[in-house]
Amino acid sequence: MFVDGAWTGALSGETFTADSPATGETIAEVPRGSREDAQRAIDAANRASGGWSRSTAFERAAAMHRVADAVEDRREELVHTLTLDQGKPLCESREEVEELVQYWRNAAEDGKRLEGRLANSFTPGKRVLLVRRPRGVIGVITPWNWPYTMPAELIAPALASGNTVVWTPASSTAVAAVALAECVVDADLPPGVFNLVTGPGSAVGDEIARNPGTHGVGFIGSTETGRKVAEAAAGKAAVLELGGNGPVVVLEDADLELAAEATVTACFMCAGQSCTAGERLLVHHAVREEFVERVRALVADRVVLGDPFAETTTMGPLNNAGVAEKMDEHVADALERGAAVVHGGERASGFPTSLYWQPTLLDGVPADALVAREETFGPIAPVVAVDSLEEAIWLTNASQYGLLSAVFTRDLAKGLRFADEVRTGWVNINDSSNYWESHLPFGGRAGTASGIGRVGGSAPMEAFTELQTVVVS
Repeated sequence: MFVDGAWTGALSGETFTADSPATGETIAEVPRGSREDAQRAIDAANRASGGWSRSTAFERAAAMHRVADAVEDRREELVHTLTLDQGKPLCESREEVEELVQYWRNAAEDGKRLEGRLANSFTPGKRVLLVRRPRGVIGVITPWNWPYTMPAELIAPALASGNTVVWTPASSTAVAAVALAECVVDADLPPGVFNLVTGPGSAVGDEIARNPGTHGVGFIGSTETGRKVAEAAAGKAAVLELGGNGPVVVLEDADLELAAEATVTACFMCAGQSCTAGERLLVHHAVREEFVERVRALVADRVVLGDPFAETTTMGPLNNAGVAEKMDEHVADALERGAAVVHGGERASGFPTSLYWQPTLLDGVPADALVAREETFGPIAPVVAVDSLEEAIWLTNASQYGLLSAVFTRDLAKGLRFADEVRTGWVNINDSSNYWESHLPFGGRAGTASGIGRVGGSAPMEAFTELQTVVVS
C-alpha cells in the first residue's frame, strides 16, 4: 500500500493472495488493509490537502503529465500485469494502457481550464467572484474490469482540481492497482496527496465512504455496492457510475453488416465484463434471422477464446468465479424459458482455470429472462425479438438501468426519436454500445439504478469542487 508518501504493509501485517484468472497461479501477496489503515490514509490526505489545494493549476497539470509519462515508460510492464491479473488479452490490455495515458493528460489540461465567473451584484460598487474550490479529500473506490482507466477517470480529475485522494481498488485486481500506483508515485507528488489502501471493500471501502475526513466520493461498480456506498457517504458530494443493461436495438431498416460488426464489439469486448456491454439485443422480427446468422458467423470467425498472452487470442477468461456462476445461471434460465443456443452456451474445457466461458449467442430470448433483465456481465449476446421502434423504446425504459443504449437505423429521425425518448445517459446511433470517448461525460439517468453524476473529461471536477462566493466592496 502507499500511505503518506511511503510504501507500507497493513498495520495488522495481514495479506491476501492474488491469483491469476488466466493461469490459476498465485501472483502476489497483497496487504490486507483494515479500517485503521484507511483512517491512517485519510489523516495523511487531510494533512496534505491545504498545501496541494494552494498549488497552481499549472503545477498540478505538470504533475498529471508526469504520471502520463511514467505510464508510457512502464507501458509493457503495465500491459503484462493487466493481462496476468485481470485476464483480458494482450490486444485489449494495450488499448487500456494507451487510454490510461489520455486520461491523465486530459485531466492536466482540464484542470487548467477549471474557471469560476464574475457575477453581478445588486449593490453598486461591489464585485462578486464565484471561485471554484477543491472539496478536500476524495475517496475513490473502483472495480476490477478496467483496473487502470476507471481509477484514472476519478483520481486524475480529483488531483488536477486540487483535491487529495485515498483510493481503494477491487481486491481481485489489486496487483494491477499497485502497478498503476507506482506510476503515480513516480510523479513525485507531496506526501499524503495520493494514497492507496488495498483490502476488502466491506472494511476499507466502507470506511473511505463513511469517514468524515473524506469530503467527496467517487465510485464505479455494481448497483448493489453503489447503493451501500451512497448510504455510507450520505451528505457528501458523490459520483456513482453503476450498472447497466443497455440494449443494442436493431430496427428493420438497419445496416445489418454494420450492426452485426458492432454487436460483436458490444458483447465480447473484455469478455462482456463492461457496464456498457450489449447486455441484450432488441432486434426487429423482420431482420432477426439474417442478423442472428451474421452475428453467428462473425463470432465463429473472429472471437478467439484462449490464452490471453497469445497474440491470436481476442477474448480471455472471466475475472472471477462470481461472474462465471452468473453466466451459468443466466444461460440456464434463458434455455428453460425457451431460448436456443446458436453458438457457445457453456464453459470451455482444456484451460488452466474454470473461468473460460465460450462466446455465446442466444436466439428467441424472452424479454423477462434473467439475461434480458439483469446485468449478466459475461460474453453473451441474447437476442430478443421486437415488432417496432415503440416496443424497443418501451423495453429500454422498462429496465431498472439507464446507463447506455445503442440503436441501428438508416432513418436519422428514428434514431433521434429513440434518443429523445429513452432514459439512458448515453445513446449511440449506428455504433456499438461499447463506443465512448474519454473526454465526454458518461453516467446514468436520474431515476434509474445506474448512478448519479458523470465521469469522463472534466465532468467529475464539477462534483469534486464547489463554488465559493467572494464579495468585494
